[in-house]
Amino acid sequence: MKKLSLFLWSCLIGWSVAAQSFRFAHVTDTHIGGATAAEDLTRTVNDINAQPDIAFVLFTGDITEFGSGEELLEARRLIAQLNKPYYVLPGNHDSKWSESGCNSFVRIFGAESFAFEKEGILFIGTASGPNMRMAPGLVPREQIVFLDSVLKHRQAPQQPVIFVNHYPLDESLSNWYEVIDRLKSANIQVTLLGHGHANRLFNFEGIPGIMGRSNLRAKNETGGYNLATVAGDTLFYAERIPGVETRPVWCKVPLGVKNFENDTIRWPRPDYGVNKTYPQAKPVWAFQEKSDVGTAIVTNGKTAFYGTASGEIVAISAQTGQPSWRFQTGGKIFSTPAIAGNRVICASTDHHLYCLNLKNGSLVWKFATTKPVVASPAVSGKMVFCGASDGIFRALDLHSGKLIWQFDSVKNFVETRPLVYDDGVCFGSWGNTFYALDQKTGQLRWKREKYANRMLSPAAVWPVAANGKIFIVAPDRRMTALDAKTGREIWDSGQYSCRESIGISADGKLVYIKNMNEGQVDAFYTHSGRQELAWECKADLGYEIAPSPITENGNLVLVPTTAGTVVAIDRNNAQVAWKHKISNALVNYIAPLSPNRILVTTLDGWVVCIEYS
Repeated sequence: MKKLSLFLWSCLIGWSVAAQSFRFAHVTDTHIGGATAAEDLTRTVNDINAQPDIAFVLFTGDITEFGSGEELLEARRLIAQLNKPYYVLPGNHDSKWSESGCNSFVRIFGAESFAFEKEGILFIGTASGPNMRMAPGLVPREQIVFLDSVLKHRQAPQQPVIFVNHYPLDESLSNWYEVIDRLKSANIQVTLLGHGHANRLFNFEGIPGIMGRSNLRAKNETGGYNLATVAGDTLFYAERIPGVETRPVWCKVPLGVKNFENDTIRWPRPDYGVNKTYPQAKPVWAFQEKSDVGTAIVTNGKTAFYGTASGEIVAISAQTGQPSWRFQTGGKIFSTPAIAGNRVICASTDHHLYCLNLKNGSLVWKFATTKPVVASPAVSGKMVFCGASDGIFRALDLHSGKLIWQFDSVKNFVETRPLVYDDGVCFGSWGNTFYALDQKTGQLRWKREKYANRMLSPAAVWPVAANGKIFIVAPDRRMTALDAKTGREIWDSGQYSCRESIGISADGKLVYIKNMNEGQVDAFYTHSGRQELAWECKADLGYEIAPSPITENGNLVLVPTTAGTVVAIDRNNAQVAWKHKISNALVNYIAPLSPNRILVTTLDGWVVCIEYS
């Protein structure tokens, strides 16, 4: 009680009587899995161990290159050799390409967030996403809830806070403003980050931000990290070259009581003015989950279904949004459910595919895999098709859940929903490969291996097909048409920038993409033997990397975006019919409900029904 009173007193006089000085190490962007990453981290760990005055170590994201279990285990093995406490956060490389659906990081490191005190200073660290979906960073919804809880229960209103995250608190993080507004309600001192691989000092609306250099050596002989020292009323940063030298202090941040009531620096918050520009589209009902929603929403017209990052398969009334039932699984869900009659099939990262009773959510059957499942199932007839992270693609019996066949030669993991077309099943993987299997036997018909870098794989795209052709887009920014029977490349074009979002018209005549850089939506004829443009809409999408599929509802082409806006384009005149902004996070999918209603989920947990005239 005496210590707390003294601490409060020191805060009230401006924290001029600062706590005992201490030093910590800031290590970031280790990228284990890269060529020299393990050796670079080993040098850093040994160097830190040789300095007894370092109190603890912060690792601020991109611990691995690809987020695989093997890379994470290797990273922990190296980090665990530290002889002092350490705190580890994931970055986008750990979460975007995670074969485990971001579960292995928690399992291996114990958590993806932290909160602890050192000499009266409260350190709070959160994950940054984006989890599984290509998009700007996004502090997950459940992490925002965690941040709220920690701030609510801090020792005192004036307790100094240091926030730790992988991303800068700017537009590279979709919900930067939510984080900043929360931190400004506390006595935020500074935010520590990585991501940019360089030592830099930022100003985030008056909040100092210190970015640390990558631990990788890059073109140098040795990597490095930063030594941070809290002394008196100042935080000092100096770059450390392991085993060589500590360079002069390059950054100093004053510490004390902060007051943001009269902000002189305030960036524009997300603009929802587009909703006034297009009043013909408006929400009928909307609510936000307590965790991220990284799946599409699907509906049979009466009930709608989606999955959450808290591991729930959720059923709601499509007309009112009222909950019908929730089924809890043992892992996060990034798998879009499939509806088949009175059954709902969905996969979880707890190594299972589930078949549930559509009306009450009771379990019909479940099928165990040897690794997590982040892929989405597809149903055709009496068969369920789904890939997994164990290198196996399976066909199951819809009614019993029993294995019909499996193809066990998939390179890396499957994320997509497969395309069932022309007696074949097609899908890509994060192993540079696109596969076509025989629907009845699972035998390989053909495969396409054209991607030199695994991060350019056609793995997130939901393929579409018409007129004997399969159409895909990939992170190499090319659109490709393949012969469905043979896999022969009909055309492969980089003329129109794109990424992983594609769609097809209900009549199969047109295939849609959105431009990555130009902000336009393009439609191409499916019958043509070349990439023949049917029309182009100047939709003003901006920089667009959301991998979510493009859908149709009547004569409207419905385009999901990275920044939370649904864009409707009139197919007849290639003009924007309306736009509606839901949030500032990625739109997962747009599901038609009726001729003038659609259902939408966003990555930050919003579930919305939009009606338009």
